[in-house]
Amino acid sequence: MPRPLRVIAAAFALLLVTACNSASSDGGTPSSVRGVTADTIKVGGIVSMTTASGYSKKDTDLGARARYDRANAEGGVNGRKIQYLGAEDDGQDPARNLAAARKLVQQDEVFAVSPMSSVTFAGADFLDGRKVPTVGWGTLPSFCGPAHLYGFNGCLVPTPGGTLNQTWPESLAAVLGGARGKTVALIAGDNDAGKFGIRTFTQGFKAAGFRVPYAKAVVPATSMPSDWSAYTKEILRSGPGGGAPDAVVSVMQTPYNIGLFTALKRSGYKGLITDPTDYDPGLLAKDATKQALDGVHVLLQFQPFESDSPAMRQFKDDIEKAAGGKDVPLNMHMMTGYMSADLFLSIARKAGRDLTVESFQKAADGFSDSGTLVGDRAEPKGKKESFGCGALVRLVNGRYEVAVPFKCYPPIPFG
Repeated sequence: MPRPLRVIAAAFALLLVTACNSASSDGGTPSSVRGVTADTIKVGGIVSMTTASGYSKKDTDLGARARYDRANAEGGVNGRKIQYLGAEDDGQDPARNLAAARKLVQQDEVFAVSPMSSVTFAGADFLDGRKVPTVGWGTLPSFCGPAHLYGFNGCLVPTPGGTLNQTWPESLAAVLGGARGKTVALIAGDNDAGKFGIRTFTQGFKAAGFRVPYAKAVVPATSMPSDWSAYTKEILRSGPGGGAPDAVVSVMQTPYNIGLFTALKRSGYKGLITDPTDYDPGLLAKDATKQALDGVHVLLQFQPFESDSPAMRQFKDDIEKAAGGKDVPLNMHMMTGYMSADLFLSIARKAGRDLTVESFQKAADGFSDSGTLVGDRAEPKGKKESFGCGALVRLVNGRYEVAVPFKCYPPIPFG
């Protein structure tokens, strides 16, 4: 063979070898897919482990690890094990949230971020722009619309054109014997999550038939008040004729709720108190906390731990194994991590062996299942509305009791 032809043939052979080496051993997924190898899928999380108020979502990481551990024990996802790096702590700081997102993608090269649980999501645009499948608690508007971001129970803070979950208003109406003639006071922190919460819940409670004379996101989000009297005075004068409302709805985290609820009770308030965060047996270790939360109705967007469904028994078993065999107190953060991981795993499994961002997105488009711990799931429905299910539990004498069983409610249009 003439020398020029030999050179061309050698170069062509080199290209073939390079092309073959750039493919994984399964012959399908190229090594250029970020975070995916022949036998692993790399996943990380972003969670508010530490905060200025002392509130922590750290058990979100344990919940996610529990679900990934079971997936790996069962053989992984289409033959690949989940390499879970654990969760980065954003400290509820927007700058740290974005930094955590950048680290996971640019340094750790994860395929996906799941779970993501915080009151801030400054990294949302970065993750969506880099086409990183991200699953978390859809309490922020970033989970409502962007192509690559998914709420494990759908979109809880929709944009106009979406829908509102009516679990909280309808459940409270059931407890109060109906909404007609009843008044509700809504209070939240002065941050993005609080403002969106006030806006959406005001509409939801009004749609259910309640009057909402007080709805404010005014509590400082960065420094917890030492004196709650200014807030309680306004709330307790917001009802009919300047009296107390029938229910006080707090859209805040536990340390704030403890302060507010204690102040309300000391002021003699006898109405219903409710929030969406204080379902945590670990909170009951301190008498002062137990007293502050006694009688409070807590909103859940998943089956109560007190239920005995097969899915709940599996969840408890998985958590115990991930905790090293210890019987740890269950809390909602564990569920947040667990169900974030579960949705990611379910979609990734549907994507098949040739896992890429494109195949994941294709699998998500049209994904649905039923009977999960958060009810029936569906995408792309979850981009505009929640999955519409939930329950109310009440703390009575140091124990949580189911006040309104887990149920799915028809959503209402948000506008």
